[in-house]
Amino acid sequence: MKKDFIFSEITTLKGVGPQLSKYLKKKKIEKIKDIILNLPYSETDRSKISKLNELEVGKIHSIKVLVKKLNFPRLRNLPNKITCEDETGKIDIIYFNSREGYLRKLFPLNEYVIISGKVNFFNNKYQITNPDYVTKLENQSYVIKNIPKYNLTKGINEKKYRSISEQVINNLPKIEDWLNENFIKENGLIDWNVGIQKLHNSKDAKDINSKSYKRLVFDELCANFLTLLENRKRIKKNKIPKKVNYNYSKEVLKNLPFRLTNSQIKVLNEINDDLVSNKRMFRIIQGDVGSGKTIVSLISIYNVIKSGYQCALMSPTEILAKQHYLFSKKIFKNKINLEFLSGKTEYKKRKLILNNLENKKIDLLIGTHALFQKKINFNKLGLVVIDEQHKFGVKQRSDLAKKGGDNCDVLLMSATPIPRTMMMSIYGDMDISKINEKPANRKKIITLTKPEKKINEIWPFIKKQIENNNQVFWVCPLIEESKFLDYSSANKKFEQINKKFPNKVGLIHGALEKDDKEKVLRKFLNKDISILVSTTVIEVGIDFPNANLIIIENANKFGLAQLHQLRGRVGRGEKQSTCILLFKDGLTKNAIKRLKILKNSDDGFFIAEEDLKLRGFGDLIGYQQSGIKNFRFSDPVIHEDLFKLAEKYIQNIRENVNQNKYSFLLKFFDKAEIINVGED
Repeated sequence: MKKDFIFSEITTLKGVGPQLSKYLKKKKIEKIKDIILNLPYSETDRSKISKLNELEVGKIHSIKVLVKKLNFPRLRNLPNKITCEDETGKIDIIYFNSREGYLRKLFPLNEYVIISGKVNFFNNKYQITNPDYVTKLENQSYVIKNIPKYNLTKGINEKKYRSISEQVINNLPKIEDWLNENFIKENGLIDWNVGIQKLHNSKDAKDINSKSYKRLVFDELCANFLTLLENRKRIKKNKIPKKVNYNYSKEVLKNLPFRLTNSQIKVLNEINDDLVSNKRMFRIIQGDVGSGKTIVSLISIYNVIKSGYQCALMSPTEILAKQHYLFSKKIFKNKINLEFLSGKTEYKKRKLILNNLENKKIDLLIGTHALFQKKINFNKLGLVVIDEQHKFGVKQRSDLAKKGGDNCDVLLMSATPIPRTMMMSIYGDMDISKINEKPANRKKIITLTKPEKKINEIWPFIKKQIENNNQVFWVCPLIEESKFLDYSSANKKFEQINKKFPNKVGLIHGALEKDDKEKVLRKFLNKDISILVSTTVIEVGIDFPNANLIIIENANKFGLAQLHQLRGRVGRGEKQSTCILLFKDGLTKNAIKRLKILKNSDDGFFIAEEDLKLRGFGDLIGYQQSGIKNFRFSDPVIHEDLFKLAEKYIQNIRENVNQNKYSFLLKFFDKAEIINVGED
């Protein structure tokens, strides 16, 4: 059997028809490899044959019984009943809607059968309704054992899924291992085929330290690092070096109302080195909220424009893009021609912009993802800058790099600090620059904690802020009230605050349409409203210089990194800002620790590290929502040693990657399409 079998559709398996494949698709099982990667989470113990006088109601039992009587009522809606016995008692086996011929074959009179299923009690007699297994004595080894338990969906029972899973696991083709035998032994791993077989024994699947589970994690990490490596090779091709005249940067810098930090200067030098090199730049600026990434990118843009190229600056939302546009106009003071383009730009204006862009009458185009539609053609694009890049995955980064052509450099920015252990696994295809200094004039945000029962003490403080022409964020974890979660809802809080401060309050949450959300944000930005009640959808990166107070309800329910990101919505102006964290009574030790760390630190990178230790990878802000969490089995905290091992392994082979050798691995983890590696 060839390894192509592993990438075949599940409909090629015996017993998988259109209806069953539809159910499996709900569990994201469409190919045979998806069955391999769907690991059991537990097991059903059917290993002991019980006597009928030992049965417990509500539990699964396996029994060996003699078939004594078959009863098939002629009246509709009455069930079929098979009476069985052993030397200790009797039991009824009940079926609804099963054909008589099928049941006569399954239960031959006066013969012993093995039955396994959940026991119940009715009319003073034990029953098993629609048992999971019925088989002859000679086949009892198939049933009398611990059977792996998988997460299934409606329409698929254990028996049916087991028949599918075993078809795959018991008939795996022999895969030539991409790891050599010595490496496997030295690092406590296991052969690929053996590992997969063992993983479908639930004990190995549940044990994150089992050799088979570690092998799966290592392979997933290698596939990830290989993808990033190949993406990097493809993007960082040769280009014509740009001629950067550093006097131009000084021209902009001397007119700034502030001085760049040492960290900003260091990053600017790294970018300039990339621009004048003969390899395409593919760099990300990692900077905490308010660290000054935008001004660094604008100075870089100016250098590129002055060397004869056009530039593009893209943001995920119109309001953020507009803010960059207004800030750029203020910084450049008519030194360059710049324009703004979004999906809402009127047709006549849009047509003029596109025409001017092709004729090189525009130096810098700022906007949303609309900048990269097919109809938009730059005359000589030299640099693309993308803000809030954490919303783009590896494939999008790769596609984006193609748009600008071979001489276009790419600079990305992100205000989501990433812990060191994850940096390489997420941004391994890029060069990384970090701005870890705050501007000298930026005041530290005062962070306070307060129990929710003392919420009335906050109202006078809010009133005072509004009287002083300041603005307030109020963040809630839910949109609507919940019967199940004792969390504050944004809708209810909006009504409550609106009664206290009529016509001064706005509301945004994830269920609002994008246009409606931006309309409310614009009202807040223009100071038409003083208080913005919101869920956690407040856009990272948007500058609200007049907002100097943020109140976060149920703060103990958020992760550290998320609280830090939310806190960063204030403190962008010259006034002193405050963050109030409201919490309910009965905080856990972890929650107390999180709030204490946040009160004592405003270093986003330190906070991200601590958050990773306390909460684990899956719960970190932005990762799952933004596609950064691209691991199914690997965890940077639990498997830190394997992250380091996989990174070292790929670094050692990076110059001589045999794509044929690793093509199966990449395809197995759905990475092949990202870097266009086919199967041999």
